Amino acid sequence: MKDFFKSVRFKIIAGLLAVLLGIMVYSAVSGGSDSLISSAVGAVLSPVQKLSQIIYVKVTETMDMLANASDYYKENQKLKREVSELENRMADYLNTVEENERLREMLELKEKNKDISLSEPCSVIGRTANDITGSFFIDKGSADGISVDDPVITPSGLVGFVFETQLTYSKVRTVLSPKISLGVFCAETGDTGILEGNYSLASDELFTMKFINSESQIKPGNLIITSGYSGIVPKGLLAGTVEGVYPDESGLSLTAVVRPVVPPSSLKSVFVITDFTGKGEKLEN
Repeated sequence: MKDFFKSVRFKIIAGLLAVLLGIMVYSAVSGGSDSLISSAVGAVLSPVQKLSQIIYVKVTETMDMLANASDYYKENQKLKREVSELENRMADYLNTVEENERLREMLELKEKNKDISLSEPCSVIGRTANDITGSFFIDKGSADGISVDDPVITPSGLVGFVFETQLTYSKVRTVLSPKISLGVFCAETGDTGILEGNYSLASDELFTMKFINSESQIKPGNLIITSGYSGIVPKGLLAGTVEGVYPDESGLSLTAVVRPVVPPSSLKSVFVITDFTGKGEKLEN
């Protein structure tokens, strides 16, 4: 610091300050008559005043932050807790809305299908790794009245069948699986056939309706409905929509490629039909 006061830089700064001070004194004595000098002083001092004001504001803000750091920290923690509480409330609200929607769907399904008994809404809690047919786990099991071969549905239609149950969860095989085979018919033409999964189509989330009459007028866009004659599933459940039709290898019948009502990969919740009028045969597992 002593070296600074002895340096050339300090002497130059001191000289400039002396000159400015002299100009200010002269201007004051002359009563401000010399406008040229006053303008010069203003031009020189204006940037200094602005810089001083900026420095003052910054220093004031910094001192305030240092002096009140504890209060600011407490306020910040309080705001974080309030935000967390609001987020939890929102999550609870959304869960309640979703649960109410599921219950509403269940009531509507029961109203439309008085001859079936439904489980409580089931959440999809996991999926089978490396299974292109999309089998998945639900959070309801034998303790909830669910049994092997019970049909699994959404409000839109058939999804698949339960093929394994434990006390608190079950595993569901989807309509994409070749292990599922049941009678269906076309809503528009009345043609009957057999719903079967197909490994080569499963990756595109499609299945087939086989053994359709070769003279059938079935076409893309037609709806495929469960026939219910086998007792495996109730009659009248929508299974899917026709994507395309082609002759089978023998040329004696047609095969339709069908897209399920709900892609298995997008399922989040389902219902299980635990009983229905006409329930009979079991699927082969």
